[in-house]
Amino acid sequence: MRLFFAILITIFSLFYFLPFAIAFNRRRANTGAIFALNLFLGWSLIGWVVALVWALKEEQVI
Repeated sequence: MRLFFAILITIFSLFYFLPFAIAFNRRRANTGAIFALNLFLGWSLIGWVVALVWALKEEQVI
C-alpha cells in the first residue's frame, strides 16, 4: 500500500510541474517565473492553467 501511494504522489508531482517541465524543455527565457507561478499558484486550477499557457506560448523574437 505504501508503494502505491509513493507511485501516486510521484505521478501527481510530475503532472503538477508539467508547465515548468515544458518551459524548461523549450528553453524559455522566463522559466524561473513559470516555475514560481507553478509552485505558488499551481494548486489552484487557474494558476496551473496560466502557467501551462505561458509555457506553451511562442516567444516573440524582436
